[in-house]
Amino acid sequence: MTAEVVERVFREHRARMLAALVRVLGDFELAEDALQDACAQALRRWSEPPDDPVAWLLTVARNSAIDRLRRARLGREKQEEAAAPVEATMPDFDDKRLLAIGDERLSLIFTCCHPALAEEARVALTLQAVAGLTAAQIARSFLVGEATLAQRLVRAKRKIRDAGIGLEVPADHLLPERLSGVLSVVYLIFTQGYTADDAVVRREAIRLGRLVAALMPDEPEALGLVALLLLHDSRSAVRRDGAGDVVLLEDQDRSGWDHGEIAEAVGVLDRALRHGAPGPYQLQAAIAVLHAQAPSTADTDWAGIAALYGELLALTPSPVVALNHAVAVAMATTPEDGLALIDRIGGLEGYHLFHSARADLLRRLGRRDEAIAAYRRAHDLTTDPTDRRFLSGRLRSLDSPAAEPPGRGTPATGSARRRPRAG
Repeated sequence: MTAEVVERVFREHRARMLAALVRVLGDFELAEDALQDACAQALRRWSEPPDDPVAWLLTVARNSAIDRLRRARLGREKQEEAAAPVEATMPDFDDKRLLAIGDERLSLIFTCCHPALAEEARVALTLQAVAGLTAAQIARSFLVGEATLAQRLVRAKRKIRDAGIGLEVPADHLLPERLSGVLSVVYLIFTQGYTADDAVVRREAIRLGRLVAALMPDEPEALGLVALLLLHDSRSAVRRDGAGDVVLLEDQDRSGWDHGEIAEAVGVLDRALRHGAPGPYQLQAAIAVLHAQAPSTADTDWAGIAALYGELLALTPSPVVALNHAVAVAMATTPEDGLALIDRIGGLEGYHLFHSARADLLRRLGRRDEAIAAYRRAHDLTTDPTDRRFLSGRLRSLDSPAAEPPGRGTPATGSARRRPRAG
C-alpha cells in the first residue's frame, strides 16, 4: 500500500516538486537526486501516508539536498540558498485550479526549452523533466541508445546549472519569442511520437500543450497548437494498415477517426480564433478541421484549404508550406496548376515529399515516364521504411503493363499523408 501511494504521488506531482526544488537549488541533477532520496525515505518510514504527502516529500528532499551540499563542501552561500523555505502547501489540482499552483511548472517548461540548449536537448529534457518519461522511453522514440540519450540529458542539465539559467517565465518583452520556442518543442515532441507511432509520446505532447494553454489562456497560438495536435491524433487509429504501412487520407476509414477529439479540437480552435488574426498554428489547425469535417476526399473544401495555405504562406513563408499550398491548389483546380506552382519552389531538392508530390501530379496528368523518375527520386531520398514501401508500390503500379490510369488521387505530401507539417 505504501509503495502504491508513493508511486502515485510521485507520478502525479513529480513535475511540480521538481520545479520547486530546481528553483531553490539551481541544479537539476541535485534536485532529482534529492527527490529520489525523499521517495526512498517515504518507502521506509511511512506506515501510513502523511496528511500532505507532497509537502512531506518536498521537506525531506530539501533536507537531503542540504546534506549533500554540506558533505560536498560546496560552500556556505550555496547551503544558505538551499535552506530557503520551500512552499509547504501544494494541493491536489484539476484544470480549474491549475493556474493557482502552476507557475513553477510553467517555469520548468520554459527552462527546459531555453534557447541556450540544443533543440534535441530541449525535446529530451522536456520529456523527462516535465512529462516524466524515462531515458529508456525517450531513447526508444528517438531511435538512439539509452546511454547516448542519458548523456544528452546530463549535458543539458549541467548547462542549465553552469550557465546560471534561472527557473522563471520570461519577461513580457521576451515572452513571444520564448513562447514560440516552447510551442515548437511541444510540436516536435508530438511529431516524434507520430513518426515513431508512439502513442505515449503523442499523448504526452498533447498533455504538455494543454498545460501551456491552461497556464497561458490569453495566448491563442497555444490553443491553436492543442487543436492541431488533437486533429492529427484523431486519425492515428487508421493511418496505418495491419502491416504497418501508411494509409493515404483518401483511403482511410473515416468512421475510425476519433470524432470526440475532433469535436474538442474544433471547440479549442474556436476559442483561439476569438483573439483576432490567427497565427501559424491556428491556420494549420483550421486546415486540419476542413479535412476532418469532410465526409470524403472528393467532398473536401479544397478551395478553402488552398486559401488557408495562402494565408499561412504569407505569414510564414517556407518551401514546405509552398509545397502544401501547391498540392491544395492542384486538388482545388487542376493538376497543371499545382505542378506549375511546385516547379517554382526552390530548396526542396533533397526532400522526398517534394518529389513524391510532383510524381503524383505527373501520374494524374498521364506523364508516366516523368512520374516514374520522380517516384524513384523520392524513394532514394527517404529513409522511412513505410514511405519506401509506399513509393515502391507506386513504382510497381506504373511499371506494370496495366499501369493504373491517371486519377484524382490525393498527392502524397505532408497534409495528404497525415504527417505533421514542419512549415
